[in-house]
Amino acid sequence: MNRIVIKAVVEAGKTGSISDFLAARAGLPKARIKDAMQKGAVWLRGWKSGLRRLRRASTVLQAGDSVEFYYDAALLARVPPQAVCLHDLRAYSVWHKPAGLLAQGTKYGDHCSLLRQAEVFFRPVRLVFLVHRLDREAAGLMLIAHTRTAAARLSRLLQENRISKVYQVVVAGNLAVAGLEGRIDLPLDGKTALTGYKVLGYDPQASTTAVEVRLKTGRFHQIRRHFAMLGYPVMGDPRYGTGNKNKEGMKLAAIGLSFICPFQKRAVFFRSGQDDSRQE
Repeated sequence: MNRIVIKAVVEAGKTGSISDFLAARAGLPKARIKDAMQKGAVWLRGWKSGLRRLRRASTVLQAGDSVEFYYDAALLARVPPQAVCLHDLRAYSVWHKPAGLLAQGTKYGDHCSLLRQAEVFFRPVRLVFLVHRLDREAAGLMLIAHTRTAAARLSRLLQENRISKVYQVVVAGNLAVAGLEGRIDLPLDGKTALTGYKVLGYDPQASTTAVEVRLKTGRFHQIRRHFAMLGYPVMGDPRYGTGNKNKEGMKLAAIGLSFICPFQKRAVFFRSGQDDSRQE
């Protein structure tokens, strides 16, 4: 069986370990149940707690507990690419997320996510909160907060458009013919969307253009949609554009972050590929 979904409430007299409970209902060996639990595929809602991932296979269930199990054999067998912690500022950290890694998990598991990798990276254990997202197919810099205060302050900066993000993309065609610099102001989903760009270079052999991009707004898939609408889709984008297939994957990377640090009270600059942040 490749995919199994179980939602059950524990009845009186049928308590015991959650691994036994699920193995009996799923028809799977306990070793697979334990592996799935470690990878975030099991959820528990108790009388006094909300729905949460449960990883400890020896947990004893109580009557009335609600158990959810989302088993996807292909997903659980996947070996995710590894993210790298570039800067640790205690209240938050800066990571490089490789292409192919989710920002956060799904109900079927979280071992293929940046948030889970950050969670197991720090010792002693810290809280981890996702500040912003980056498409699974894209690579680049991401912020993870480690306190609720840091998450709230960084999220506020993001909502107020006070975190500057720089991206580098490779698009199909010769964008330079439209000018070395430009702005795309085509609305998305009925909302204003502004994308500024600067041409870095054109490769005539591949017929592609390297572009630096700065977002003025943060709409869903804004870069990918805007360049596809302009007629220069991002290379390797599996969703938007035509004539932009690429064996190396999607050519979109978040390469820069800058903002006024709410803790250091100074400007900080993070650039992909650099070992140190720059501060003013």
